[in-house]
Amino acid sequence: MTRLSVNLNKAALMRNARGGGRPDVGRLARVVVAAGAVGVTLHPRPDGRHALAADVAALAGWLPAQGHELNVEGNPFEGPATHGDYAFPGYLGIVQQTRPTQATLVPDAQGQRTSDHGFDLARDGERLRPIIAGLHALGCRVSLFLDPDPAAVAAAAAIGADRVELYTGPYAWAHAAGDATAELARHAAAAEAAHHAGLTVNAGHDLDLDNLGDYLRAVPGVAEVSIGQALVADALLMGLDAAVRAYLGVIAEAAGPG
Repeated sequence: MTRLSVNLNKAALMRNARGGGRPDVGRLARVVVAAGAVGVTLHPRPDGRHALAADVAALAGWLPAQGHELNVEGNPFEGPATHGDYAFPGYLGIVQQTRPTQATLVPDAQGQRTSDHGFDLARDGERLRPIIAGLHALGCRVSLFLDPDPAAVAAAAAIGADRVELYTGPYAWAHAAGDATAELARHAAAAEAAHHAGLTVNAGHDLDLDNLGDYLRAVPGVAEVSIGQALVADALLMGLDAAVRAYLGVIAEAAGPG
């Protein structure tokens, strides 16, 4: 069955808006795994606007040890930088220090509001190849954030990735507009290509309680979804434990009997 990783960036954003330690990201992480999520996703960016290097280090200290997963997203080409009073160690610096279960490599530019496209592996594939090998040496599983394109999936396999995370933003927009048929076909084709290449499929971005089930029923063999914004927004109304369980319920329903 598809597993759920909860992205807590938006909780960290709320904390950073006022300073201090509320909400406590570590405490929220304990709630989501107790509710049944496989683990937590964080995406520390150079400007420090939400998840910080310290958050990754804190969760890395206990999540894997208790059998849960820590997925750290980021641009592997972003090196150390200082933004105001925040010293960003660089994405690879964070991963080298914390050795998360999964490293999800994302081609975000500095200042980009959110992830909105996958890697161009014709351009960046050979730059990523030694990075992927280095992450494997740290014991990390490596996933590449990609648009749903079978050719990109094949290229990801060729440079050593373990997984691909299919970018679901356009699917979510099409679903909201009332017809996601074409987007679902694109994702199904990309997932089939991934399975053929020996890669595992993750998916994420703008998935919510309304569109998640349709996606999982149409796209074969999705191992993991990473959901943050929508789940945190739902948690404001129903509570975090209940929100996680609601998403797990959609996943179970999509999987069908057995």
